[in-house]
Amino acid sequence: MRHVMVLNAKGGCGKSTIATNLASYFATQDKKVALADYDPQRSSLDWLAKRPPERPAIEGIEAYRHGLRNVPRSADVLVIDAPARVHGSELTEMVRHAETIIVPVLPSSIDIQAASKFLEDLADVGRVERKEVRIAVVGNRVRENTLIAGELDEYLDGLRTPYVAKLREAQNYIRAYSRGLGIFELPEYLAWPDWEQWEPLLEWLGSRRSRPSA
Repeated sequence: MRHVMVLNAKGGCGKSTIATNLASYFATQDKKVALADYDPQRSSLDWLAKRPPERPAIEGIEAYRHGLRNVPRSADVLVIDAPARVHGSELTEMVRHAETIIVPVLPSSIDIQAASKFLEDLADVGRVERKEVRIAVVGNRVRENTLIAGELDEYLDGLRTPYVAKLREAQNYIRAYSRGLGIFELPEYLAWPDWEQWEPLLEWLGSRRSRPSA
């Protein structure tokens, strides 16, 4: 079973948006998908509750209550929506459940500073030091041609961690979430710019570079 975690100690950076869209993408690829929500706010599970029954099924896991004990063994992919404010031993425990971690970062000075500290903490986790988990960063809710977008690019490009995608701020994400859909389940004429921005992330996830056995 593939374990993909969306993780950042900073709240409000779009973890649930990326997690739900990843889950829906894998489901549309004929994968059996489980979506574990560690956040008591239940953003990912609330999205799943809105999902139309005719869409590819995704199994929701109340990880904030029971951890990962109820993940079906038949699942091909487990997408984990990690909670905010994870540090120290809690961060170490969370990383234990992942083989691939995606860290979303917003284009703001506060978020860039928080991401810098978080990535330092993440690098000190034993499984990360031993290269038993692969990490990539994603710029999220980016408005092109703004000063702060340029600052975000400069910061993320300078990291040793792969900077694999930059996702724009778009109403399509709100449209999809409110209907229990992923961005890939919206009509092409509406969502093709977002599909293009997701391609580098999906290519990385499909490559050996995103797996610790690589």
